[in-house]
Formats: sequence, C-alpha cells, structure tokens
Amino acid sequence: YIKEMFLDSDTSMAVITGLPAKEDKNNVLPPAEIIESRTRINGLAQSKRIVAHGLFSPDLGKQDLEDMKRQHEVLKVDAWKGYPGQPLADGSVGWWMDDEKVAYPAYEYSRKIGVKNICVHKGLPLPTWDLEHSSTKDVPKAAKDFRDLNFLIYHAGFKGGREVFQLADGGFKERTRIPWVSDLCEARKKDPKMTNVYMDLGTTFGMTVITSPLLCAYMLGEMLDAFGEDHVLWGTDSIWWGSPQWQIEAFKRLQMPERFIKDFGFKPLTKKVKEKILGLNSARVYGIDFKAKLKAIPHDYVTRLKKEYRATGGMRSNTRYGWVKA
Repeated sequence: YIKEMFLDSDTSMAVITGLPAKEDKNNVLPPAEIIESRTRINGLAQSKRIVAHGLFSPDLGKQDLEDMKRQHEVLKVDAWKGYPGQPLADGSVGWWMDDEKVAYPAYEYSRKIGVKNICVHKGLPLPTWDLEHSSTKDVPKAAKDFRDLNFLIYHAGFKGGREVFQLADGGFKERTRIPWVSDLCEARKKDPKMTNVYMDLGTTFGMTVITSPLLCAYMLGEMLDAFGEDHVLWGTDSIWWGSPQWQIEAFKRLQMPERFIKDFGFKPLTKKVKEKILGLNSARVYGIDFKAKLKAIPHDYVTRLKKEYRATGGMRSNTRYGWVKA
C-alpha cells in the first residue's frame, strides 16, 4: 500500500475506506484492519498520512448503532462510510439517506459523538444492488435535516452505462443530463443552503478521463458550476486501480474545452481550482492543518523512504487491482 500510494505517486495523504458486511468475518476489509493500517502507516511515517473510515449500515438497525459505537469508542474512526444500495438486513433492498426511522438515528449518533463526515456511495451500482437506492434523490432532504453534518457523495452519483458514454460521440450540443449527477447538481442550485454536500470523484474520474474525456470535462464543469470549486473532492479509488499517479497526471493535463466555457458558462480548470480539488478541499473537510502538514511531510520517514526508493531506480508496477476470478 505504501509503495503504490506514496512512493509511486504524488499523494501526500490518503483515506482508507471499506465495504460493510453483515459480519466482520465476511468483510473484505473490516474496520479493525482499516484502523490497523492507519496506525501502522502513520506510526511508520511519524506523521499523519492516513485518515480512516468506519462503516455503517442503517438497515441493520440496533446492530448498526451498536457497531458504530464500538468503532467510535475502540477504533476511533475519523468518518463514516455507507452504501445505501447494498442490502444487508434480512428482507432489505437497501436504505434511503432521508429515511427518518432507518438512517437518521445513525446521523444523530454521529452528531452526538462529533464525527461530522458521512461518506456515502452513490452511483456505480454493483450487479446485486438495488438500482434506485444507488440514485441521489435521497441526498437533498438528509442534507437539509442535518446541516451540521457533511455528506461526501462518493463517485458524485455517476450512474454510468453505455448510453451515458455515447454522449461523447456527438452530445453536448446543448445542456446534457448525466443521470444522477445532474439531478444532484440541480438540487444544489435549488437550495443555496446545501453547502454541506460534497462531490467526490473516485472512480468516476478514472472511468471517464481516458475513454471519454469530453464527458469527464462536462461532468466536472457541471459539478463546479453547481457546487463551487470548494465542494469537489479528489478521489481515485486506488489502489483498486493501482497507483493513482496516472489519474493525478491526467487531472493535471485536463482542460475545460473552450466550447463548454462558451456554450454552458463553465469556468476554466485553473491551477488554483485543481489545487483545491486535489487536496485543499479534503484537508478542510477533515480538519487537516494544511500548512502544518506541508512542514511535517518533507521530514517524515515516508518522504525519506521515497527519496531512497527513487534514487535506487524504483518504478511503478502499473498493476491494476480489483476482483480476481478463481
């Protein structure tokens, strides 16, 4: 993990997240292992390099609240990660973010213990998940009812699908709708007070920047137009995709097409905007003192390790990780 994330890329800090399971024994990355990774990496670096998520699944009811309490008290998690489209309880098809009986007790507990960041997987539904519960239609009410919490929408609600990618072949002649992404952008424009919702680019950027760069630029333009440059967060879903360096370099190269600026009023992707997206925004959301971190990182052990690694000819493997068929 250290090699792929820190030695083979320009990444300075990272978030380790996971996928809930009904029981930890069936979890590909249980919360305890997430926290162990945070402890080992930060300890090795002698500097805070990792922020770690706890996992929550409100459809499990009392079991979920008890597990959240355990993760908070024992593991000291930094934020929560949930998957509304993933059913875990018997008879469940998923859960809604704005369900006052199911989801709100989890938010209320998080508010009580002072954990402000609620990260939610939206879009990119896996084959076994309920499609509707992966949509973003439940975000606005939850955000309105819990203005003091931050809702980080992972994958920016990108639905994907062949019909979406076909837009790049001849679309964008007029304002185009990107399923679920556009819905959330419209909701943000309707509610100027919805400043506690953030769009995370994980996988959505990686899926589109190489195969459909126009689609990628259009979605970024739409998000920035609706949410502002302070509310779009960098994400790569690495090391699922391997070292994130290729995505970092692609983002640095990406420019907003002139016709998008002219036709839709999108703003250019300036260096200042990219710096915010690549890290300054997330640092603010997670309460990281950016200036102090800039002073600490050049002197920590991982930085010294990276210099030695580069000096001895270390190179990226370009391995792509993920599901492996037996």
